Amino acid sequence: MPGGAVCVALSGGADSLALTAAAVAEFDEVHALIVDHRLQQGSDQVARRAAEIASGLGATPRIMTADVGSSGGPEAAAREARYAALAGARQGLPVLLAHTLSDQAETVLLGLARGSGARSLRAMAAWDAPWGRPLLGVPRQDTRAACGEAGLQVWDDPHNLDPRFRRVRVRRELLPLAEDVLGPGVAEALARTAAQLRADDDALSGIAAAVLDRGRLPAEGEGVPALDVGVVEASEPAIASRVVKEWLDGNGAIDLTFAHIDAVVALCKRWSGQGPVAVPAGPEWRGAPALGRSARRLSVWREGRTLQFGLRQ
Repeated sequence: MPGGAVCVALSGGADSLALTAAAVAEFDEVHALIVDHRLQQGSDQVARRAAEIASGLGATPRIMTADVGSSGGPEAAAREARYAALAGARQGLPVLLAHTLSDQAETVLLGLARGSGARSLRAMAAWDAPWGRPLLGVPRQDTRAACGEAGLQVWDDPHNLDPRFRRVRVRRELLPLAEDVLGPGVAEALARTAAQLRADDDALSGIAAAVLDRGRLPAEGEGVPALDVGVVEASEPAIASRVVKEWLDGNGAIDLTFAHIDAVVALCKRWSGQGPVAVPAGPEWRGAPALGRSARRLSVWREGRTLQFGLRQ
C-alpha cells in the first residue's frame, strides 16, 4: 500500500498528528480527514488548526462536520458519527486511524468488563477494510515524543481528561494501577492477548459459518430463514453460540447480549418446552420492513426441530 494514496483520520491530537506525518513520508498522496463533532466550544477552530498543520506536512486536508446522536451514550454516539463521516469522505481509499497500543489495552479492559467473550476481547484489528491501524504496537508516549521532535503543535482534547468517561478512568487510573501492582508491560500483554483471541475467534467463527450454512432452512413466504435445531444441538458451546449469533445478526437482530444468545441456544441444547425468547431488532427488520418501529421487539421460538425468528402470532 505505501507509495499510493491514503486517507488519515486527523483530530489534531498527538497520535493522529504523528500518524499523518508518518503517512506523508510513506505515501505519494495523503488526505487528512478532520471530523468536527461540534461537541465543544471552539471545535471549528481546532479543526482549522489541524487542517493547517496537515497542509504544512504535505497532506490535503478536508474538514467535515458530524451530527452526533445519543444512542449508546456520548462516546459511542460520537464514534458512530465519526466513522460515518470518514466512510462518506474516503472516496474508495483506505483510512488510517491513530489507535495506539495504549488504546488497544484500554479496549481489552473495557471488553473484559462487558463480559462479551472473545468478540470483545479481540479488540481492534490492524487492518479491517477500509480501516487501518498501523500504530497498534506503538505506546501513546511515543507519538507525543515524535510530535515534539517534529515541532508539531498538539491539541489535547479536554474530553480525554474528563472522568465522566469510562475510558478516561481506565486510561488514567486503572492501567497505571495495573502497572504498579503487576509490573511494567501490562499494556503489551493485553495487546498480545487480544491478538491471540482474535486468531482463535476467527478460527471458531469460520467453523460456525460452515455449520450455519448447513443449518439454514428455506423461509416461508417473505419470512426469515429458519434454523435447524440439530446443527446447534450437535455443536460445541463455542460453536453453537456463534451459529445462533450469526443467524440472528444476519436476520436483523441488534444489540444481542450473552443472555439473549444463551437463551436461544437453550432452545436447542436444553429444551424443556420453554417459551419464546425476546430479542431486539432494528426498525428496518428484514422480516417486516413495513412495520417500522413496531418490529423492534421480536421473538425466537422452537417449532419441532426448527428455530423460528420474527413476530410470533
